[in-house]
Formats: sequence, C-alpha cells, structure tokens
Amino acid sequence: MRRRHRRLSTSPELDITAFLNLMIVLVPVLLLGMVFSQVRMIELNFPGMEAGDAPEADEFRLVVTLIPEGIEIADSDRGLIRVLPKNQGAQDFDALRDVLRQVKNRVPAKTDVVLEVGPDIDYQTLVTAMDTVRSYPAVVAASVVEGELFPDVSLMDAPENRQLAAANRKASGEGV
Repeated sequence: MRRRHRRLSTSPELDITAFLNLMIVLVPVLLLGMVFSQVRMIELNFPGMEAGDAPEADEFRLVVTLIPEGIEIADSDRGLIRVLPKNQGAQDFDALRDVLRQVKNRVPAKTDVVLEVGPDIDYQTLVTAMDTVRSYPAVVAASVVEGELFPDVSLMDAPENRQLAAANRKASGEGV
C-alpha cells in the first residue's frame, strides 16, 4: 500500500505595503479635492394677514411683477410706478434696482415687497430678482457693501395670462 504524503502547505504572507502606500496618498488627495457646499437660505413670507388684522388705509404696498415680457413695479392701491420691458432678450435688473432705490429713498421705513412671479419664469431669474429687490451694492469708505432695499420678500403667483402693462395699452389703443 502506498502512502500518500501530504505536503505541508503554508499560506503565503500577504504583503499589503503597496496598498497602504496607495491609501496614504489617495486619502489626502481626495480630501483636498472635496467641494464644500455653501448653503444659503432666503427667508420668504407669503402675502396675507393674520386672523383679525385689518389693513391700514395709508399703507404703501410695493408689488414687483416678474413675467417673461418684462418687469412691472406698482403700488397695489395707487397703481403702476414703472414698466421695464425686456432689454435685448434679458430682464432689466439694473433698472429695477434703480427704481427700487428711488422708492426706498421716498419710503425709508418700508422693508417688505411682494414679488409676483409668472408661471414661465425660470428658477435662476427668480433668484436674481429676489437678490435684486433685497439689496444693492454700495461703496462706503472705498469698499463695496450691500445696501438694504426691501429684505422681506413675499412670493405670489401671477395669473397665467398676465401681460406687461405697456403691451396692454398698445393692444387696447390707449395713449395713441
């Protein structure tokens, strides 16, 4: 009878030095390449009044309407202040800022504005409009700071068939 000889098998020693060297280099590179996101919040108020509150008779209520044809600035009780049609295919936020600065100079205690937004306005245009009505860049002592316009922004939906006031006048024959 023949004997079977077993070979003594020994497991080879694992050499993980190369893997550890790779991890030592890779982890700091990945950490340095990480993008740290900055989260910004914009506080919004929705138009309306608390139960039992009555509106004041002489209250100035500023409404900025943002629709695809342009921007309107109005007092909800007294009427239209200014119409800003699109300028070369883009909304005229610089003119909006100038008009709002003039309004702020006349009514310095006013801090709230209602932003009426049309259904076809994209998100970036909405955020730009909100930033424009909240503040403006001002130079103070040779440095640029943010001047306050109307930081309390309320959002409201504009009707789907809403048109710019200048377009309404031309269509109806007013002012001809």
